[in-house]
Parts: sequence; structure tokens; C-alpha cells
Amino acid sequence: MKSFGHMRFLSLLALAFISVTPALAASSYAPVETQWIDPWADNANAEVNEDPAMKSTVPTLGDAGFWPVVRTISMYKQIEKSGGWQRIPDGERLEKGARDPRIALIRKRLMATGDMTASNGDQTLFDDAVFNGIRRFQARQGLEPDGAIGGATVAAMNVPVQQRIHQLEVNLKRLNEVAPTLGRRYVFVNIAGQEVEAVENGKVALRKRVIVGKEDRQTPEYTSRILSVALNPYWNVPQSIAMKDLLPKIRANPRFLDRMGIRVLKGWGDNAPEVDASTVDWSDPSVTSRYRLRQDPSRLNSLGTVKINFPNPYAVYLHDTPLKTLFGRGARNFSSGCVRVQEVRDLAAWLLAGRDGWDRARIDATIAGGEHRDVPLAAPVPIYMLYLTAWVGGDGVVSFRDDVYNRDGKLSLDN
Repeated sequence: MKSFGHMRFLSLLALAFISVTPALAASSYAPVETQWIDPWADNANAEVNEDPAMKSTVPTLGDAGFWPVVRTISMYKQIEKSGGWQRIPDGERLEKGARDPRIALIRKRLMATGDMTASNGDQTLFDDAVFNGIRRFQARQGLEPDGAIGGATVAAMNVPVQQRIHQLEVNLKRLNEVAPTLGRRYVFVNIAGQEVEAVENGKVALRKRVIVGKEDRQTPEYTSRILSVALNPYWNVPQSIAMKDLLPKIRANPRFLDRMGIRVLKGWGDNAPEVDASTVDWSDPSVTSRYRLRQDPSRLNSLGTVKINFPNPYAVYLHDTPLKTLFGRGARNFSSGCVRVQEVRDLAAWLLAGRDGWDRARIDATIAGGEHRDVPLAAPVPIYMLYLTAWVGGDGVVSFRDDVYNRDGKLSLDN
């Protein structure tokens, strides 16, 4: 017998075949570990231009995000019924002011999904209307909204409507599976969308960019409860990162550990003694199984100044980072599985609200003092880590992301 949730999902897919007038347009993976960052690689802080959609208070999960996806599926099925959209030929990069026969096709492609409206004049001219339409389209795809038409933009426009419909249906199922479990306060990490939302009483209290795992060190989908926030955290380097990333640096530079504030401990117990790094044979490939590397709290710590803890079998958590530049990128899958959060202190303050005066000012003061402190939450807060490659925002605009982890094709719509 099929579950109520499954029947609800199938019935909603059926509804998507009905014509409506839109307003606007888990698979297996290897266990992941935390991310290693060498702050000397790039110390600059990037200016991050926020998308206006980031300020919306409408949550992605729940009915507020679910029903717009149903309506969007219906809209895209109407596009499919009308023949879809024409393929845009490959060619040289186009910028505003250019004339090219492909611009006429690009206009039609943008109009099909509501990224621009029909306009008079030379249909082969890359004018302001096309420029603004391209920027809107790029923003919906997670591309840099520079308004230029390059290879990545053309490739996104050439994804067939049938593929977009399947993508929407797969993500509708993901949304349906978590809908009954949402609480009054929760944190939602959109892995593919590379954003985090803190939701309270049906509204987004804050939304931030995040950096997630690389293709070969994927961030897992998981549901848990956030229990505590660590300020000025220690970083116990996982063995896999110590072996792959740190050992080559240690062998190349004997002073590397001192420079990075990393101590060497004999064993993984709470009372493991510290040993002199100069007495360790770092040429031995098995050395990381016998010795633990632990980075002291500091501005160089790879976890930054805040670590948000929740039980899970993957050794992942949310954390700060000393390297801010990557938050300015369109695609932000650079970590080794953990989730780095832009302006994470705001999220920490939201989590600790009501906990013995732990407001933002006290958090900042504790961090400034350099003291390591683990602060339990007043009550656990659910966290949902979900891989959404398609969703509809509070502005009614549908967004798509590349399926970089190749999970969409492995999720069946039949069960």
C-alpha cells in the first residue's frame, strides 16, 4: 500500500497537466569530511552583490514553495505542448550592441519563459531589452548575471523543456517528502542552490549564501537537529584531509604546522598527549592514522570563528571560513563536504536567541576575546539539508541549478 505522502505527490503531478495561468515565471555517495583551507592562498574579502530574491521572506520548503512548483510544471507542460523552444546555435560571445542572427532566436527563447517581453525594432540587435532578459535568465540559472551571451548561457538556454519538466518533478518529490516534518523554527540548507534559510513562524528570518562540497567530496542530504554553537572552535583535522591535503604541505615546509597553529596529538582521545612535530616521521604514509592534527582557535582556523554542530554520521557541520572571496562566486561547490556560511554570526545569533543573553554583541565579544566556548541552544533546532536543483522563489521566479552531484537521474518518481 502506498503512503499518503506518495499518493499526494502523484495526485499533484497529475494536477500539473491541467492548464493554469502562472503569475511569473537520494542516491549513494561517499562519506564526506570537513574542508581544509590555507588562508595564505587568498586573503582578500570579496564584495558580494546580493540578489534581491535573497531578501524574500517566503521559505522554499512547505506549501509556500511547494504549490508554485506545481504551477510551474503546468506552465512548462504548456510550453512543451506548443513545441518547446528552438536550439540556439553555438557561436562567438555576444555583448550588448552586437548584431547577430542568433539574437532573434534568443529573444524568442527568453520570451518563452518570461525573461523578457516582445519588443519592436531590429530583432537581431542586442539591445537593452535583451541585455536585461539575459541577466534575469542568468540569475535564475545561478550564472554570473553579466548580461553577456557566452557558452554557459547558451548551454543553459538549450536544455530541452522536457528535461526541465523532469527536473521540476524530481524536486517536487523532494519538497513533498519533508513537508510534514517542518517545525516552527528550522534551518534549511539548499545544497544545489547553495543557500541557507533560517525560518521562524513560516517566514525567512535570514537567508545567506553557502559554499558546499565539491563533486568528489559531496555534501550529504540529511535531517538532524542543531544542538550547539562553538565559538572560536578547534579543528580536529579528519584523517582523509590530513593525508590528502596537509601531508604534502608538511613535507614541503617543516614550519607549516607552526605557521598554521596546528598541534600534533598522539591519538584521538580527549586526553591525547601533544608531541613535538619534529620527532614525527612525516614520510610514513600511515602517520595520519597514529597522530591527530588539531588547529587552535585563531583567525587562521579553517573553521573560522563559528562552528554549528548537529549529530550526523558524515562528520559535517555548518561553519565560518577565513576565506570570504568564494561567496562572491556564482557556483560555490568548493568544500570537502561541510557547509561554509556567509556572515555565519548572524545565523549563530538567531540560533542562540533566548539562550541566557547570547545575542550578537555577546557572540562578537566572545570571539574577539579568543576564548573557545561551546554554547548549547535553548532548544534543538531542526536542520534539513536538501539537494534542490529547481525551486520557485518568493518572487514567483523559477530557478534551476546544474545537477553537479548527478542525483536527479537516480531519484525515481515511482516510489
